[in-house]
Amino acid sequence: MSRSSSAPANAIFKRLRETDHEVFALNPNATTVEGETCYRSIGDVPGTVDGLMVVTHPRDAELVVKEALARGISQVWFHRSFGQGSVSDAAVAACRAAAVEPIIGGCPLMYCGRIDPAHKAFRWVLRLQRRVPG
Repeated sequence: MSRSSSAPANAIFKRLRETDHEVFALNPNATTVEGETCYRSIGDVPGTVDGLMVVTHPRDAELVVKEALARGISQVWFHRSFGQGSVSDAAVAACRAAAVEPIIGGCPLMYCGRIDPAHKAFRWVLRLQRRVPG
């Protein structure tokens, strides 16, 4: 999560909450984001965590992924529409070394509830390129 409410991570967080998903904000430099508790690391999140959505700079992705894998998380999605996004080769390799097949690319906003026209178009293009699940 970003301390800036206009960041893609925050839009994803808000939309997942609106569509009744249980989500947790992570940012080592914040205690609250979007009016919710923000955890410093995935290890600080209470209870069970089923998946991780990586929406961070690629240089930070490997650390986040390694923390998630250490916690037993087996579902990892790297946000990416154009360019590198949040994907780092090292983070993807860490997933695969742990027998976790990551989703590399796309955005949950292409799937959550009412989908705006731009995300529908992105989903269509990225499906053609086999970069997101069907």
